[in-house]
Amino acid sequence: MTPPLSPTDRSTVKRGKHRAVTDRSALHAVLDAALVCHLAVVVDGAPLVLPTGFGRDGDRIYLHGSTGARSLREAATGVPVCVAVTVLDGVVYARSVFDHSMNYRAAVVHGTAVPVTDPDEKTRALRVLTEHIAPGSWDYARRPTAKELAATSVLALDLTEASVKIRSGPPGDEEDDVLAGEKWAGVLPLHAAWGKPVADPSLVGEWEVPPHVARRAGTPHD
Repeated sequence: MTPPLSPTDRSTVKRGKHRAVTDRSALHAVLDAALVCHLAVVVDGAPLVLPTGFGRDGDRIYLHGSTGARSLREAATGVPVCVAVTVLDGVVYARSVFDHSMNYRAAVVHGTAVPVTDPDEKTRALRVLTEHIAPGSWDYARRPTAKELAATSVLALDLTEASVKIRSGPPGDEEDDVLAGEKWAGVLPLHAAWGKPVADPSLVGEWEVPPHVARRAGTPHD
């Protein structure tokens, strides 16, 4: 069992409180299910929200990108940041337009991002990121060079201040609409699936799809 979330004022779910989940393991599950987060930071007095690669290591997440990325440079200065992740599970078709909705799992993390400068931690963080996005690639592909490490910015964000919100199930139509029996209602589930691996046309010679890629794609591999 993991300890529950301890909401602060800004991480307390206020709209749709019944959908708030306080189990920390639910936070971990949402983060582990998503491949992209959105990092929000104020730059020159204006909000900036950008999709960012990330990976979870225990009760912290690592964000990474180019050292030239303005969002990461600003986030590294100690200003407050917010990271949001959403996994869409389906569209809810209700009897009324007003009651249409979506089934989803969402997490929001508040805090201060800390630049990762220690070479060992930076390497570990990049391994976490790589294995989250492309499992098996850290041991298969070439490791980063010193030049590549220097060109990569890595930030660590603690998961202490976070919230989780989940919607599932059928539409919440008004009773009058349900009793009228005039419209169809239900959920159209959304299932993400990997396609067949497509080889880089610049590959030299004949290549089999590596086992770690084939396993994820669900394709046979001898």
